[in-house]
Amino acid sequence: MKPLAAVILAAGKGTRMRCKTPKVTQPVAGRPMILYALELVTTLQACPVVVVVGHQAAYITQMLPADGWRVVEQTKQLGTGHAMRQTEEILKDFPGDVLVMHADVPLLRAATLQQLVETHRRSGAVATLLTAMMEQPGRLGRVVRQPNGQVARIVEALDANEAERAIGEINTGTYCFQSSFVYPALHNLCADNVKGEYYLTDVIGAACRSGLPVQAIHCDDWREAVGVDSKADLARAEALIRQQVLERLMANGVTVLDPQTTYVHPEVQVGCDTVLHPNTHLLGKTVIGEDCEIWPNTVICDSTLEDGVTILPSCVITASTIAAGSQVGPFAHLRPESVLGQRVRIGNFVEVKKSIIGDGSKASHLSYIGDVVMGKDVNVGAGFIACNYDGEQKHETIIEDAVFIGSDSQIIAPLRIGQGAYIATGTTVRKAVPPHALVYNTKDQVHRENWALQRQPNAHSTNHEAAAETPKDQE
Repeated sequence: MKPLAAVILAAGKGTRMRCKTPKVTQPVAGRPMILYALELVTTLQACPVVVVVGHQAAYITQMLPADGWRVVEQTKQLGTGHAMRQTEEILKDFPGDVLVMHADVPLLRAATLQQLVETHRRSGAVATLLTAMMEQPGRLGRVVRQPNGQVARIVEALDANEAERAIGEINTGTYCFQSSFVYPALHNLCADNVKGEYYLTDVIGAACRSGLPVQAIHCDDWREAVGVDSKADLARAEALIRQQVLERLMANGVTVLDPQTTYVHPEVQVGCDTVLHPNTHLLGKTVIGEDCEIWPNTVICDSTLEDGVTILPSCVITASTIAAGSQVGPFAHLRPESVLGQRVRIGNFVEVKKSIIGDGSKASHLSYIGDVVMGKDVNVGAGFIACNYDGEQKHETIIEDAVFIGSDSQIIAPLRIGQGAYIATGTTVRKAVPPHALVYNTKDQVHRENWALQRQPNAHSTNHEAAAETPKDQE
C-alpha cells in the first residue's frame, strides 16, 4: 500500500468570523478547531503531516501538539494553490498520496476520509475530491460535471455564471492527490480570476482537460464536510458535536435527563448508570465513574470522579479527584489539585484548594480548606478557615486522623494538629497541637449593664446616670 501524507491548510484570516484570533483556533466543544483536523489525519496514520500557517502563524503554532507534524508558512495569502505550493520542499519526492484538508472542519469523520483515500487508490485517480449537495451553496465552489457524470472542473462562486451558480453540488475542499501529479500541476496555475489568487481547485480542471482520471465521492450530510466560517457556523458545529457525544454516552448506559441543556466535551468519559441532570457541564478530560449523580448547574473540568459520587447542585470542580462514595455540594468549590478520599462530605459554601482530605472526613458548611493535608474521619465545623497565606507565600497545614475542629476556628499555617485533638469553638490555633489535646483560647465574656438602654432615643435623661454606674471593662 502506498504511504499517505497529509496537508492541513490553516493560513487564512477567516474574516467572516470577525474575531481577533485566527479562525482555526476558535474552540468547538472545548478544543481549537485545528486539533480536530490533526486528530483525523493521525487516525489515518498519515506521515508526514504538514500544517500550512499564515495569518498569526505563531499563535496557531503554539496551540499545536508538541510533535507529530511539520509547519510551513505562507507569508502572503495568495490562495489555496499557493498555500499547497509551500509544502513542496517537504513532499515533492514523497512516493505516495497526499490528503489535503482545511483546518476548519471539526465535524468531518475519519470514516469519510478513509472512504476518500480508499476510493482514490482503488480507482487509480490522480485526484479525488469530496463533494456534497446543498440547497443554498452560497459562496462555495460548484462541481461541474460532464454529460456522462464525470467531474469536469470546479468553479468558484465568484467566477461562476448563472447556470453554474444554480448547481447544488459543492466542493468541500478536501482532496486526495497523487504526489507525483499535484506538485508539477501547481506550477501551471494562474491567478486569472476575480480574487487574483491561485486556486487549488484549478488542478482538478487541468487533470480533466488532460484526460487524467479524477474521482469524487459524495458526503451524505454537507454539514460534516463544509468548513466553519462564522460564529453562527461555530454554534451549529458545537451543537452537533454535543449531540453526538450525548448520544454516545446514552448508548453506553448514561442517563441524560435533558440533552438540550447538558454540555459534555468529546474527551469526557462517563460510566454506566450515572445520571446527568439539566445544565450539567463536563469539560476537558473529565472522567466520571459508574453510579454517580451530577445535579443541576454543576461545572466539572479536567477532574476524576470514582464510582458512586454525588455532586449536588451548583458546584464548580476543577482539576480534582474524588474517590468513591463521596458527596460534594451544594454550592461547593473544588479548586485544582484537590483530592477527596472515600466517603468524604464537602457541603454548602465550602471551598477546597490544593488539599488532600482523607476517607470519611467532612466539612459540611461555610469553610475554606487551602493547602491542607487532612487525615481520616476529621470533622470540620462551620466557619473554619485554614489561613495558608502570609502575604508572600502559601504554607501547609497537616491535620491527622480523627481531629475535631469546632465552628468558627482558624488555623495559622504552617503547623500540625495531632491525631484525635479537639479544637474548641472559636479557637485560633497558632502552634502545633499534640495528639488528643484540647485546644481553646481564653476569652472572658464582658457585660456592660444597661448598654442597650443607652442607645434608645427616649433614654437620654438617664444616660449619664447609667454611664456612671457602668463598671470598667475587664481586660
